[in-house]
Amino acid sequence: MTTATLVEPRTGFHALGLSPAILSAIENAGYKKPTAIQKAFIPRVLSGSDIMGQAQTGTGKTAAYLLPYFERWKQTDQHEPAALVLVPTRELAIQVCDEARKLSPDPNVRVLPVYGGRPMEGQVRGLRKGVDIVVGTPGRILDHIGRQTLLLGHVRYLVLDEADRMFDLGFRDDIRRILRHCPHDRQTLLLSATMPPDILELAKRYMRKPIVHLQIAPKQVTIEKVRQSYFTVDKHNKFELLLQLIDREKPRQCIIFCERKIGAHRIYERLCGERKRVAAMHGDLEQSQRERIMRAFKEGKITYLVATDVVGRGIDVMGISHIINFDLPMDPENYVHRIGRTGRMGKDGVAISFVLPEEGKELSRIEDFINKIIPEDRLDGFTAYEKPIKNPDEPREMKPIFGRKVKRYSARL
Repeated sequence: MTTATLVEPRTGFHALGLSPAILSAIENAGYKKPTAIQKAFIPRVLSGSDIMGQAQTGTGKTAAYLLPYFERWKQTDQHEPAALVLVPTRELAIQVCDEARKLSPDPNVRVLPVYGGRPMEGQVRGLRKGVDIVVGTPGRILDHIGRQTLLLGHVRYLVLDEADRMFDLGFRDDIRRILRHCPHDRQTLLLSATMPPDILELAKRYMRKPIVHLQIAPKQVTIEKVRQSYFTVDKHNKFELLLQLIDREKPRQCIIFCERKIGAHRIYERLCGERKRVAAMHGDLEQSQRERIMRAFKEGKITYLVATDVVGRGIDVMGISHIINFDLPMDPENYVHRIGRTGRMGKDGVAISFVLPEEGKELSRIEDFINKIIPEDRLDGFTAYEKPIKNPDEPREMKPIFGRKVKRYSARL
């Protein structure tokens, strides 16, 4: 396995070895300049290498693996797919297909999403008509393989997108079963935010040597332009703080992350009584509902999306200005994925977290993970243990609310 040294090119997409037709499609899609992963990835994919790309979500990795495929695409009468993209979630499958249609240099390129929660019949009809790229979740891909409605004998281009997330969701064995159905003489691309031993072992077994390993600043690319802060708040005051923050920040579009489905639904119901253009997204919704909500969110018809980590990955909406962690995520990596929904493709964004007084250790773990101290914010007339104060100038007894912070930092001295 070799580790490549990245060299910053002096020019844009035209320096990456792409044809005029692809460059025209890129321009029509509104892309101005390649991201770091695109600069490093595209030329090496075009050379035919098997590649592991380590990069966080929001860095442009979808285009990094789609554009080289389109560069080689030729219209044929073949019904079986030449490219297979495995993704962990339905939302990411839809996102990748949307991106493929947007970047395709030819309207005849046939792209099909294949995932659970939707009737098999429509997917079977699409497969029978013939398809160039199948983008799907491992479970539903195996369902089609078992029914022999999907044959992978002509796959020459295989992508494992967000491989670490697929492993976290328990798809390890499913992925191996799928790979055994693909030809050996294929090009395999693996993209992941992290590279734990299980993924490295899979790469060693199923990818062709030498494997090029590209590391694109995994902890900084996504969040470097996101303005981060936190509020210390009692759990009973969270919702009032949320309303005041919305009034102060006036977000263009905002995702409000909750840890549990029932909590997300309760916040959604309360917020509907206070604001317009509110929707909820969590695992209890039917797939058709989730797709309808995501479409409205992308079109800007929804301003406030209350969600669980079901949208922590797999959503690509450029208009999101704010992320509010109503509940602090239990896993520091989920924090990065959440705030990666804003500040995308070089744009600025804002991420605000609500921290309970007893959650100092959780906040410290997040800061250690991102290698950055998150500053504390305050709102006039609002303290952590008291109800919002209508008259901030009224004399009152201030209760200690920042002892947790002092204790947290003193441990580092």
